[in-house]
Amino acid sequence: MTTLDPAGRNLLFNEARTHNGWTDQPVSDDTLRELFDLLKMAPTSANCSPARFVFLRSAESRQRLVPALLPGNLEKTLAAPVTVIVACDLAFHEQLPKLFPHADARSWFAGNEDLIRETAFRNGTLQGAYMMLAARAVGLDCGPMSGFDKAKVDEAFFAGTTWRSNFLCNLGHGDPSKLFPRSPRFQFEDACRVL
Repeated sequence: MTTLDPAGRNLLFNEARTHNGWTDQPVSDDTLRELFDLLKMAPTSANCSPARFVFLRSAESRQRLVPALLPGNLEKTLAAPVTVIVACDLAFHEQLPKLFPHADARSWFAGNEDLIRETAFRNGTLQGAYMMLAARAVGLDCGPMSGFDKAKVDEAFFAGTTWRSNFLCNLGHGDPSKLFPRSPRFQFEDACRVL
């Protein structure tokens, strides 16, 4: 397998930052489709793909989100060209005959609510992280957030469905003048063990 060159590593990790301010440059539908077409290729267990993505771009959709946001996340969310609700579908297993056709994977989950929730959350979170890497790969900056009221988001956007919110992520072209200083990171020895 070919390795990613230093420029690619910098784009995805070393120089990528969590953005709090945004330019007014729009994000097109084509860019959002390109982002999804990348993230969908990354692995999930049994190819279950439980994540669902709601891209809020219009002023009306953003206003529906406002009551759920913590005050510190309001201004930057309203300024971002797109806010993504990263959600998971608690009925993801119903799609397994299509997504994992070589085994009866649906039967692994049917009736097992604890396994459904655990699998949806774990793999949906993975897909949310893949979404951020894909966004960076197509030239967008990210501002992920967990400072919101999940129950209010679910009521406003997912009432009557099997989708549930996980986290929010602003997308667009970041304003570097509004970046905070980079926070410290662990060294290998602080967080890793090789056995």
